[in-house]
Amino acid sequence: MSGCHADCLERPLSQGFRTLGKLIAKKPWYFVITPLILSVGLGIGLCFLEQRQINKLEELFTPEGGIAKSQRDFIRMNFPTNDSGQFSPQRLYTPGTFASLIIVSKSDNILITSVFKELQKLDMAVKNLTSKSGANFNQLCAQVNGSTCVSANPILNLMQNDTKDVLLTYPKLQNGAFVGLYIGGVTLDPDNVLSKAKALRFLYYLRGDNGTVHHTSIEWLHHFMNSVSHLIDELQLRYVKVYHSTSISLQTEFEGSTEKVISLFSITYVVTILFSIVSCASLDNMRNKIWLTTLGVISPGLAMMASFGLLLLCKVPFARTVANAPFLILGVGVDNMFIIISCWKQTKLASTIEERMADTYQEAAVSITITTLTDVLAFYIGIMTHFPSVQSFCIYTGTALVFCYIYCITFFGAILALNGIHEKNNRHWLVCMKVSDKRDNKRSWLYNACCVGGVLDSSQEKETEHPITIFFYKYYGPFLTKPWAKVLVLILYLLYLSASIYGCIQIKDGIDIRDLAKANSSLTHFYDTEALYFSEYGPRVMVVVTSEADYWEIKTQEVIETCMQNLEKSCYIAKEYSTSWMRAYVEMSKKENLNISTKENFLKNLDKMFEFFSDFRQDIRIEGNAIKASRFFIQAVNVINIDNAKDMLIHLRDTTNNCSFNIIVYHPLFIYLDQYIVIIQNTIQNIIVATVVMLVISVLFIPDPLCALWVTFDIASIIAGVTGFMTFWKVNLDSISMINLVICIGFSVDFSAHIVYACVSNRKRNVNERMIDALHVLGYPIVQGALSTILGIAALSAAESYIFRTFFKIMLLVLVFGALHGLLFIPVFLIAVGDCRKQCSDDLHNEKHGDKDAKDFPPALIYRAHPLTFESQVRKAEFSLPGYTSTVPAVQDCKNLSKESYCTNWQGNIYSVLHSQDRPIEKKHAKRMLEYREKMLQVYLEHKND
Repeated sequence: MSGCHADCLERPLSQGFRTLGKLIAKKPWYFVITPLILSVGLGIGLCFLEQRQINKLEELFTPEGGIAKSQRDFIRMNFPTNDSGQFSPQRLYTPGTFASLIIVSKSDNILITSVFKELQKLDMAVKNLTSKSGANFNQLCAQVNGSTCVSANPILNLMQNDTKDVLLTYPKLQNGAFVGLYIGGVTLDPDNVLSKAKALRFLYYLRGDNGTVHHTSIEWLHHFMNSVSHLIDELQLRYVKVYHSTSISLQTEFEGSTEKVISLFSITYVVTILFSIVSCASLDNMRNKIWLTTLGVISPGLAMMASFGLLLLCKVPFARTVANAPFLILGVGVDNMFIIISCWKQTKLASTIEERMADTYQEAAVSITITTLTDVLAFYIGIMTHFPSVQSFCIYTGTALVFCYIYCITFFGAILALNGIHEKNNRHWLVCMKVSDKRDNKRSWLYNACCVGGVLDSSQEKETEHPITIFFYKYYGPFLTKPWAKVLVLILYLLYLSASIYGCIQIKDGIDIRDLAKANSSLTHFYDTEALYFSEYGPRVMVVVTSEADYWEIKTQEVIETCMQNLEKSCYIAKEYSTSWMRAYVEMSKKENLNISTKENFLKNLDKMFEFFSDFRQDIRIEGNAIKASRFFIQAVNVINIDNAKDMLIHLRDTTNNCSFNIIVYHPLFIYLDQYIVIIQNTIQNIIVATVVMLVISVLFIPDPLCALWVTFDIASIIAGVTGFMTFWKVNLDSISMINLVICIGFSVDFSAHIVYACVSNRKRNVNERMIDALHVLGYPIVQGALSTILGIAALSAAESYIFRTFFKIMLLVLVFGALHGLLFIPVFLIAVGDCRKQCSDDLHNEKHGDKDAKDFPPALIYRAHPLTFESQVRKAEFSLPGYTSTVPAVQDCKNLSKESYCTNWQGNIYSVLHSQDRPIEKKHAKRMLEYREKMLQVYLEHKND
């Protein structure tokens, strides 16, 4: 048959779900018990949750295979650290193991005697802290010069009781020690001598190069974190304010914040159940769906138990970001529940439970399948990203959505069938006793209100519609068809699109790892104070020559020196504070008149340099008679924020790429900065691939290619809006927001696919009527789904963690913009453009009879149909034919009927509708049926000729 409908999948899928609906109605308990057993069995996997967790911030929020990670591996192999005698903070390839204090003077100067007495008292108290294992700082401290603990602040070694006798230069002391990272808020005189300083930083480094010692050091840090606040209070410091942190504080806060989400999810579950009950509640004691909606909310919970347990049994890593998934899965599950309940309410009460379930599944299951398939594919596409936190989230959420879908059409469908049987038997929703369906005027109003059920709409023979459903049908739908309303919506959309595009241009990328601290926590205050007083000088960056070189040759020295000078030309590098063993060696050789121009002399005289600069021994890797690798240090400046750090990294790497030797730049911070290199690329890749997949799915399942393009347009529009408005809400494009943009793709399809599918499937010629029908059936379920999900994530707005706050912000944008598109923009665009599909050129009888007028066709015409035929146009047929059933009422327009329907002109322009029964017809009746139809055709033709 020629036509424009791409329903090769939609039609058999619809019929398949119709059969499934009947099967569930016949044996509902099988579909209740089986999912329960499956959830309990697979739920055993939850016992392995702790073993499968990946908690380290680096593992979660840095890209796999990052450049800095491979560079760190090289440095670890070639320049191992020694915390027990040769400790050097700038030579660490990790952040180190330390406790940190920032002390801010309450006056304008911390460099006075009265303040220093308090500082010494504070320093002594910290060093005397003893962990549960009995270890104190002096036993665990990182050591220099053999066995001396490294100083918490170089100035402490210089300052005595009277600060007036000490001349402090900045940022280098007279002994050459760099103190730019230890003194903040400085005021200098013309000779760079410190006259005032507002803050000091104390760093208590612990040994971490040995497994046993490292474990004890971590234990001491935990004791420090738990007791330092109380210690500061006991000291009663009058002149300073102290802020504290450790190398594990951020990790500890991150882990603690996700654990608190469990209580928030409990609140969410209760709120969602209450909302579902209220939104589906009825005053009808028989058709009040309180238990149905309650079990409908439990269904996603069972799905999560089964899916998470299965993945944990399969040893799939569980990232902390997966803690967001339950909020999302609950919202999707409840959304599907509302769609199914809405379609159930559109079925005829006079029909059998099997027929009602069949009609419900035929209408709802295809739409739910489309949205679930797009959601799941969007998440599985997100696995392509380089971020483990995103990968884990997408695997768990995508799989959970598959289970949620299966449980929805099996477990919840079975509950719906049982509820239908309950209603069919006219039983009270609470006490399960049979009640009367007629009011007894002799009884009190309280009896009629509490003990009478089965309220019917006598004209339509279906359940009384919800007031909001009526609002969409009588008021909102017709409102959107008005010309001035279309213009108003178009202007509103242009404003939305303009703001979105502007926001997309201004979006910032990358996550500042410090944002993972809890809001208003002591760690957050520490970071704020650090940014205020210690942002002038950034990290000490390693410059590493990774290949073997002939350092004794002048040409080699010139090439390396040129590369160093090019690095020092950066606006982010202070060249006067660079450290180069080669420069020191060449200068010493000139002063000492040493010959270093040959390989033998160069290597032999290195020992003389080490006598003066012992730390340089750690910067040269000598293997045999060759220098396999070496490193230098440059000082970063003006790294005020994360954008400066990103620009600095890119500039330094570009510079080293142009050097003649294999040279790298490295600092532990660069491992987190690597995300900026891939985050935008990954996000765009995921969005493009997911959008193309969504387009393909829409074309396959929505019976009109043009409308599939509308779904794709909806995805692009919502993503643009969410990304743009992220800027206005100060949300960066990072691995956390990338997760939400993946969600955005799936939810965009959810909101638009329901409306577009309903519009396309409706066979009315007038596009306004089709859209009104679509909004009539789906408007309220979309509102319910959006509100239920918003309520589901509302508890996250109170979360202290950056992850959950970001999730709430972006999900709120997704839901608001998705509902706005599904209920306002897309309907108006479909109406404005005209038919969202072309009418098929011929139906089955047009092919047989050419271009005859429809009124000349015999009664046994076959027309395509959709369940959304206007109820106002129907009336009950009073007859039936063998092999057909007249349970479907009569209609005024035969063109709105299904392929299996026969339309007979019986009373004027009222057509009686006969549907083919599903049961097979026995052979002995086939001849009788054929004779009967031929006779009916003859009667019709005779009547027409008269």
